[in-house]
Amino acid sequence: MTKPPEQIDHQDVLRAKLAVLRQEHRDLDEAITALEEGRPDMLTLKRLKKQKLALKDRIARIEDELTPDIIA
Repeated sequence: MTKPPEQIDHQDVLRAKLAVLRQEHRDLDEAITALEEGRPDMLTLKRLKKQKLALKDRIARIEDELTPDIIA
């Protein structure tokens, strides 16, 4: 069941952002794979890989924020 807009909390926003970032990461991965076929433009390839790595870092930070700390 969907919450009304006034009841959306910070974690809901983070989950939505995480879904968008994961899709962007997959899209970049596909673009890199397609570009690597044939004779790739190395500068473009390097930029796409750098963007993909930055997305991976942002995804990890959001996942850390969403995951509760477990006290052992």
